[in-house]
Amino acid sequence: MQVPVAVAQVPVCWSVARNLEVVTAAISAAAAGTVLVLPECALSGYDDQLSGLGGLDPAELAGARDAVQAAAGHSGVHVVCGTLHFQDGRWWNAAVYFPPAGQPWVYRKVNLATHERGRLAAGSALPTLRMPLPGGTICAGVQLCREIRFPEQWHWLARQGALLLLYLTYAVNPAEPPGVWRAHLISRAAETQRFVLAANVAASGQHCPTMIVSPRGQVLAEAPAGAATTLRVTLDLAATHDTYLRQQRGDVVGISYHGAAGEPDRRG
Repeated sequence: MQVPVAVAQVPVCWSVARNLEVVTAAISAAAAGTVLVLPECALSGYDDQLSGLGGLDPAELAGARDAVQAAAGHSGVHVVCGTLHFQDGRWWNAAVYFPPAGQPWVYRKVNLATHERGRLAAGSALPTLRMPLPGGTICAGVQLCREIRFPEQWHWLARQGALLLLYLTYAVNPAEPPGVWRAHLISRAAETQRFVLAANVAASGQHCPTMIVSPRGQVLAEAPAGAATTLRVTLDLAATHDTYLRQQRGDVVGISYHGAAGEPDRRG
């Protein structure tokens, strides 16, 4: 199955209105049937201090999500976008899938960053996402930012049938050693034999690239650091395999899942 994908490296700020303009522009530039991935908190805004969290208006953000859903429906684009998400009286760091038809799907970040702990609620499940594309329904998994450091979560998603691993991040820390997170992305793709689509924010000081990696660990496309741009590739899902997953020595080391039921959360 051939799947057109686009990964947008876009600027993110604490203005929901401005972020919405950027997100909807990226949707408008994508062809119908495309899977479009945008960075962590691309809709709400974000930084490494959560400095704008107190000024976020849940009602404004809910309206922005409705606007993105409408844009996805109008364009036929399958949008996966990061946002801070207010629900049940708490804020979550989330990725939302906006399908062209149907209800949004929400993934809540399981492994929070140090500065998020105590201020954001942590998710408790690693659900897979089923996307009804023109060529057929495919399964994807979603991870956010520092979850790149926890390969067991990626392996679990691959074992549940995810063929695309969608990675949304706001990785802007020049103090991080160069190349480490890029190497992580290549490893996650090669060890699971899945496509990895990684979207980072367009900002100086990036320590993780925006890029698309094949199941062999080959970098198919990579954005220039800091530049606002979109990568576009058509993926052949026949390139994914389960060889390494089958060869893992489960009698020696295994992954045991203790999270909530892995059904998609459609409460968004």
